[in-house]
Amino acid sequence: MKKYILILLLFIFAFGHGLAQKKNKRDYIKSLKIAFITDNLNLTTDEAQKFWPVYNNYEDNRYTQVYKEYKEIKHLLRDKEFGEVSNAQASKTLDRLITIKKNSLELEKRLFDDLSNFMPSTKILYLKKLEDDFNHKLLEKLKKEYHNKEEK
Repeated sequence: MKKYILILLLFIFAFGHGLAQKKNKRDYIKSLKIAFITDNLNLTTDEAQKFWPVYNNYEDNRYTQVYKEYKEIKHLLRDKEFGEVSNAQASKTLDRLITIKKNSLELEKRLFDDLSNFMPSTKILYLKKLEDDFNHKLLEKLKKEYHNKEEK
């Protein structure tokens, strides 16, 4: 019961508190994710000592190799003059998207391989479920905030 209260309080605090800078938001969401995984994954002390450096390295690499590259593509997709994108530029962008997806998949495969050296596969699979659960809760909270802003 305590862990559910802790998670609920973290979520309320995270989204009730206005964070001005993107880096601060990213760091704050990262800390919420760490708390969520810690509370639910039930790592042994030995597993935790090995897990966090591997997982943090994965998250950092994913951010630099996937999110930052994808950010450039998102700007193109949001651009008001998107209709003026040439077929050649669109083809090149699609190739970049495929490369980004491949890089993301390779990073995740490397994470699973690294974790399998000291964790059972069941915990690794549960980690994936926890990541999905966390992302789902985060999106639901953002949707609620967005709808609340529209109503005002």
